[in-house]
Amino acid sequence: MADQGTWHAAATLGELNEGEPYGVEIAGHHIALYRVGSEYYATSNICTHEEALLSDGVLDGCEIECPLHMGRFDIKTGEALTSPVEIDIQTYPVRVAGDRLEVCLPA
Repeated sequence: MADQGTWHAAATLGELNEGEPYGVEIAGHHIALYRVGSEYYATSNICTHEEALLSDGVLDGCEIECPLHMGRFDIKTGEALTSPVEIDIQTYPVRVAGDRLEVCLPA
């Protein structure tokens, strides 16, 4: 997707705490950012079940749990893992640029 999108500054690295989802809006996209160890990930911030904000959920390793009905998604792949969620969430490429995390969004 990096060749088919645009890179956007999403947050400073200091804003992203280990195990704490961080929600941002970039160019009309609601994005959840995650830091797991030294790795960073980005997904849609909207649960596919009932549109709750995933950044209000609990991050357990590489799984985000929706705060509304406790469905889980894999933040690396976007895969819907547990009921009641059945539809995967969008994932986005990320890169570190200096002290910022950038996200590549579709053009």
